[in-house]
Amino acid sequence: MLLAASFLAGNFAGGGHSFGSEAAEEAGVESSPVSYFKQVRPLFQKRCQGCHQPAKAGGKFVITAFTELMNGGRTDDPIIVPGKPEESLLFQEITPEDGEPPRMPKKAEPLGTVEVELVRRWIIEGAKDDTPAAAKDRVIDDENPPLYQSPPVLSSVDYSPDGSLLAVSGYHEVLLYKADGSSRVGRLIGLSERIESAIFSPDGKYLAVAGGMPARMGEVQVWDVEKRSLRVSVPVTFDTLYGASWSSDGRLVAFGCADNSLRAIEADTGRQVLFQGAHGDWVLDTAFSKDNSHLVSVSRDRSLKLVKVKTQQFIDNITSITPGALKGGLIAVDRHPTRDELLVGGADGTPKIYRMFRERRRIIGDDYNMLAKCDPMPGRIFAAVFRRDGTRIACGSSYNGTGEVRVYVLTEGSKEKAAEGTENLDQSTKNEETTETKESKLLWALKADEAIYTVAFSPDGKTVATGGFAGVVKLLDGETGEQKSQFTPVPLSF
Repeated sequence: MLLAASFLAGNFAGGGHSFGSEAAEEAGVESSPVSYFKQVRPLFQKRCQGCHQPAKAGGKFVITAFTELMNGGRTDDPIIVPGKPEESLLFQEITPEDGEPPRMPKKAEPLGTVEVELVRRWIIEGAKDDTPAAAKDRVIDDENPPLYQSPPVLSSVDYSPDGSLLAVSGYHEVLLYKADGSSRVGRLIGLSERIESAIFSPDGKYLAVAGGMPARMGEVQVWDVEKRSLRVSVPVTFDTLYGASWSSDGRLVAFGCADNSLRAIEADTGRQVLFQGAHGDWVLDTAFSKDNSHLVSVSRDRSLKLVKVKTQQFIDNITSITPGALKGGLIAVDRHPTRDELLVGGADGTPKIYRMFRERRRIIGDDYNMLAKCDPMPGRIFAAVFRRDGTRIACGSSYNGTGEVRVYVLTEGSKEKAAEGTENLDQSTKNEETTETKESKLLWALKADEAIYTVAFSPDGKTVATGGFAGVVKLLDGETGEQKSQFTPVPLSF
């Protein structure tokens, strides 16, 4: 495909380029008419929509829909003049001039020669909209919020660090509620149709959102919670993103991708600072080490992997690599609040605790890094989190249309030290503290008539919020599992 080829060829531009037919032939641009829907729209989606969308309209210019694109923005100059690219402001903005780089995309690599030529030809050919009628979506923004005839599946709930807010995933939005569910206080409406995770920053000022448009675009969003405004939007890959997590200093946001990669961006700029492709299947969740030097990720490939952030280097498979030792993919991971210990859940339904850093040489057949194994849950575990004090964990699972929520109590077991003369895979990750094994005990279990996809402890540990297939948030007593209340987070219209 022409557009994909241009992306793979890299982005480059410079003064003195000619964008006429001769340059087009040299660049390998096809002579058939340019399709807005198949070629131009995906290009704008990848390179422009992060700053020009309803939730973050740079220059009051929105590029996510054809009508908005043609309407223009803050300037009286015509954005696009069909048949005349040189008179079209959009084309002027993406074209280098007199040896100077183009003004757009702002603070990013310029479009490549082939991509600029694609836009030029589309304008010359009349800037026509060939979007199929069935693909023309209703514009969704603050003035035209999502409409719900039934509750959407809930994939994410998270409490703000001060315990005042609860963020709940919706369609095209994250809904902010008072922590007790008594009232809705905000709707963060963005570009992504599906929200996979919405996580507060450590200081509670921002909310990181991973999601996208399935099979079309992934997107990371960073919202200013107080202002209810979109701070950063970064389109990434051509499918939905998963498992957002924050570094403890609030500087980085990590997430997993359906292209099997693990990535991280700067929260204030959106600049990608980490890419790791060691996984062999979708990466579904992430967590930083206590000092932010390392990042872990779980995947459908059945592995829990460790990566060094600074060098983007794959360090270790934390879980066993023995064939048959792992039963199915891993879906959820959370780090202990004060230690480099990891709670992991997945297809085998058994919550497990692992040490993050290996303390002795790997031996085929062992699973040395595992510290504890809890009683198995029915079905697959989709959500697993520590309580703030690290003494309890909550997990949610799904099995044949039903689900279960459990809370386990963790206690310290026997102390273990690395044997003398053993080798760490990475000396910089050496854990000087003695690691203790864990023991777990089931505190309570609550069966549900729906699949459970998300759980969260309130900061004081007194409440467990859950959500899943039914689209209803349930608030459970953290000690007994008894239901305190429930609410439908989205406004329904019939």
